[in-house]
Amino acid sequence: MSKVSVLIIEDTPAESEALVKVLTQNNYAIAGVATTFSDALALFYKNTVDIVIIDVFLNGSPEGITFAETINITPDIARPFVFLTSSNDRQIFERAKLTKPFSFLLKPFNELEILYAVEMAVEKFYEQSNVFLSDDQDTVLSTDSLFIKKKNALKKVLIDDIVYIEVEERYCNIITEHEKFVIMISLTKISELLEKNKFVKTHRNYIVNANKIEEIILHDNLVILKGNHKVTLSEKHKDFIKKLNILR
Repeated sequence: MSKVSVLIIEDTPAESEALVKVLTQNNYAIAGVATTFSDALALFYKNTVDIVIIDVFLNGSPEGITFAETINITPDIARPFVFLTSSNDRQIFERAKLTKPFSFLLKPFNELEILYAVEMAVEKFYEQSNVFLSDDQDTVLSTDSLFIKKKNALKKVLIDDIVYIEVEERYCNIITEHEKFVIMISLTKISELLEKNKFVKTHRNYIVNANKIEEIILHDNLVILKGNHKVTLSEKHKDFIKKLNILR
């Protein structure tokens, strides 16, 4: 499990420090703080970034917009972003709007505005393709991550870090090696979105990450997973064993 990572592009120290404080206090990770267009690109390509907060003007020039235009060119690297500005220039606003930001906040910002903007941007961005948004809108599932709302922040859970998933009525328990999350989604729905060769059903109530299996005890109908987690193996779902590479 890792925190949602935010890149801050802001050339005013007081503003960037305030952003860092708000985000870190609410369990977001800071991928870096850039004050120029070139620094921003370097940090963006070097680090894992889930969302970007961008000051429209950097050193008196609308380089923040240029940055947004640059990362939008290649869909594979595009990330959700939020603009911050103190400008009331309509032409600048129209140019910024063309980059399709997920929010446009006026300075001075307040804490709740930033937190809501970040949360909504992540949800809307990852909702666009191959994503499930849970019934209570507390979880977003993309191709490689779950973004789960916990208190005032989104937590990022890599799909590869999931050990197993257990269903309880309308809810699923997502178990990683170090943490447990509860989300409102049926086992059927979440299984449709997970990679079939990696996540296998061992019981009507369990899906396990095949890469986390450490032992299968057939006579006890048990699967032992990394972290000494144990799940039930039913007769109906033993077929997946045939797909494993077993040495004799």
